[in-house]
Amino acid sequence: MARGGWQGPIDIGGASGPRLPPGLPPVPRVPPGALRALLVAALLLLLFFTGYYQVEPDEVGVVQRFGRYIRTTEPGPHLKLPLAETVTKVPVQRQLKMEFGFRTTRAAQRSEFAPPTPETLAEAVMLTGDLNVAVVEWIVQFRIKDARAYLFHVRDVPETFRNMSEAAMRQVVGDHSVDEVLTIGRETIAQQAKEELQRLCNLYGIGIEVQQLVLQDVNPPDAVKPAFNEVNQAIQEKERAINEAWADYNKVVPRAKGEAEQAVRAAEGYAVERVNNAQGDAHRFEALYAEYRKAPAVTRKRIYLETMGTLLPRTGRKLVLDEKARGILPLLQLEGTPAEVKK
Repeated sequence: MARGGWQGPIDIGGASGPRLPPGLPPVPRVPPGALRALLVAALLLLLFFTGYYQVEPDEVGVVQRFGRYIRTTEPGPHLKLPLAETVTKVPVQRQLKMEFGFRTTRAAQRSEFAPPTPETLAEAVMLTGDLNVAVVEWIVQFRIKDARAYLFHVRDVPETFRNMSEAAMRQVVGDHSVDEVLTIGRETIAQQAKEELQRLCNLYGIGIEVQQLVLQDVNPPDAVKPAFNEVNQAIQEKERAINEAWADYNKVVPRAKGEAEQAVRAAEGYAVERVNNAQGDAHRFEALYAEYRKAPAVTRKRIYLETMGTLLPRTGRKLVLDEKARGILPLLQLEGTPAEVKK
């Protein structure tokens, strides 16, 4: 038999309230005011933690009340109605990227790529404008510029944007030959595909700005790679010959144009000189004629003297003798030049 024996049932009720077994301390009673204050504090804490949210610097918060758009909040701390409002954070300042025709498993100094899958091959294989096949891999870098349009205008925006990018690339590649796609037209194709993709984004209003579209790799199918290498080599030789011809053209033609321009300018200058001289002679003759009309004898004598003064120095040494003169031989220096006679 246990020590102490059985003490009988414990009376926990009665008119005077609950009774505790002998030896236990009494349970303290909580005042009604303190209990209400504790409940209010707990409710306020619950409302604070469910109504407070933080928006990061590269995001905006889209607030919805029972699923309906209410407002867009900027980065920083904010409050919302608990249980009634929800917040979706959209990275509007972050540059996002989509890959087509391949998938990157780890980006580092040497990126690692996942093995080709039926999905990536279906994205990359395209038909060119001359009914050839090319394997095109590209990257689209974009930014969300309108968070409300991104969330509410189109359902499943990432998948829609992927389909739009693939459609734009297939359209542009289908307008070019395989030689252009594989060699000289890659930059043009990338620019046209970017413009077409941006046009589709604006048309559907999905709130995306396409920042860059880059052709990562463009190759022919594996079955035609040997033939393509030969064709590519021939195309490169053709381009080199064309470039050499253009170099010779740029060297010879500008020089010929310069010489022709120089000859034309010289002829024009000669023509202007002749015209000016002729006009000057005509004006001088008119002025001389006006003076001649005023004083014919004086003007005639002046013209004679000026003419003789111009002509006589050109004739050299001349002696003018009188017909009646005799014995002129001693006066003439018939031997040697004047310089020799002086010596």
